[in-house]
Amino acid sequence: MAQVSSVPKGQTSPTSKSITLRISRFNPEHDESSGFMEFPISYEKWTTVLEAILDVKKHFDHSVAVRYSCRQATCGSCGMIINGKPRLACFTKISELNSNVVTVEPMNNFPIIRDLAVKFEKLFDTHQKIKPYLIRDDTEIQSNEKEFLQSPEEVEQYIQFANCIKCGLCNSACPTMATDSSFVGPQALAQAYRYVADSRDKGKDSRLKIIDDSHGIWRCHFAGSCSQVCPKGVDPAMGIQLLRGYLLGFRS
Repeated sequence: MAQVSSVPKGQTSPTSKSITLRISRFNPEHDESSGFMEFPISYEKWTTVLEAILDVKKHFDHSVAVRYSCRQATCGSCGMIINGKPRLACFTKISELNSNVVTVEPMNNFPIIRDLAVKFEKLFDTHQKIKPYLIRDDTEIQSNEKEFLQSPEEVEQYIQFANCIKCGLCNSACPTMATDSSFVGPQALAQAYRYVADSRDKGKDSRLKIIDDSHGIWRCHFAGSCSQVCPKGVDPAMGIQLLRGYLLGFRS
């Protein structure tokens, strides 16, 4: 790929600094391999990587493909590899990277649509596979009941895992996902635990049966990289270990 070198067109302030933003470019429809384009970007201490990418789209190259939406680390749309680590671009400040060069690439273990955008179909399929909803016997629901009450202690058992925003960073960081394309992945396993641990749910046995196979929970080697990159502190690795406790009979 050709390198781009031009003077930034945006306004700068006395406190502005500059970095080189390296963006991976690849269109699987006509490119044989990926390459990088470099752009000089001015930034402030609060500038995020996503804002830098959008500055490139506005001033240098409109064709850069990137997925984003909320810009506040809630929707999970802007996951990518930033300086070698899966992160949310809207949540990562350039000033915190301590580098004069910021390299952005598409997430690993996902098919590339173009440039920084990847396909999420498998992520959503595996998430759906573990039945991410409360399962109950309809006969237990009385006509005068509006909600199933829980104690603070019961909520504490699963609430951490309910923070998942389905950004895919954990699956991107998982070494097993890189070697086993059929592995259910840390995102789905963590969400399986979220519902198994919920005192209102009655679907534990069916979920455990789903993940107890050759491409399920036993393929996890507990590298822990999934938990290291989670922007919401979900800790999928811990959820997977707690799930194993149910399967091994240590938990009920």
